[in-house]
Amino acid sequence: MIKKTMDSLEILFFENLSAYKEIKHFLSVRTGGFSKAPYCSLNLGFHVGDDPEKVLKNRRRLAAAIGIPLNQFTIAEQVHSGNVRIISDETRGRGSKDYENAIKGADAMVTNKAGICLVILVADCVPMLFFDPVQRAIGVAHAGWRGTLKCIAQNTVKTLETAFGSSPRDIVVGIGPSIGPCCYSVGPEVISQFENIFPTKKEIIVNKSDDGTSYVDLWLANIDQLLQSGIERNNIELVEICTRDNSDRFFSYRQRNGDTGRFGAGITLVPY
Repeated sequence: MIKKTMDSLEILFFENLSAYKEIKHFLSVRTGGFSKAPYCSLNLGFHVGDDPEKVLKNRRRLAAAIGIPLNQFTIAEQVHSGNVRIISDETRGRGSKDYENAIKGADAMVTNKAGICLVILVADCVPMLFFDPVQRAIGVAHAGWRGTLKCIAQNTVKTLETAFGSSPRDIVVGIGPSIGPCCYSVGPEVISQFENIFPTKKEIIVNKSDDGTSYVDLWLANIDQLLQSGIERNNIELVEICTRDNSDRFFSYRQRNGDTGRFGAGITLVPY
């Protein structure tokens, strides 16, 4: 991962995606914004209880720093589903300035239109950015435990295939900061679902205790789905930064018992 300071904001970039001039992408951190505690300070989420004016100022500051107009930001409602939406010129900018106008009922988006910045908002869930340099198509996905079980990563790849003719072997993926297997403890009711979906991947569930409590490796679970979809392992960059362990830089739902903001990850195609 590459770290840069842009207009006094810390911005992160994937090394693999940074090799392509056809796209711009970013991952934000929680510092450098206007929100007050517990959302301090660069909270990008309208839906978490923060002052909407502060959130809009944060988004405008981020957009100015990275050089992508805010009216190109396209943001989904994010409902922990397996749903993928294809974004067209007509839906460009939905959710950029308010929550009510966000893309409804989706946790992943894809497009092949330049000038649309697909953005997902997270605070422990797994952010994924996708780029197919051959067909010039991009995608984003938000994967919590529910979205992982609903195969949001696989569904995103399938949609890139069917909508734009992408070959999985060409797709490059970045997996950003999210809660790690060190911190993601879940109960037996969740563990049983992971065992059903990943019956041959015992290593996804670690440190299983007698009472059924265990730790789930969402990173490995989503990488497994990408590999099963046909994406090459050397085309996947995993950051391996746990948001709960690094809650000074990233918002963490678990660390704050849900009372926190959201950081963002986005990708856009640069016009020819």
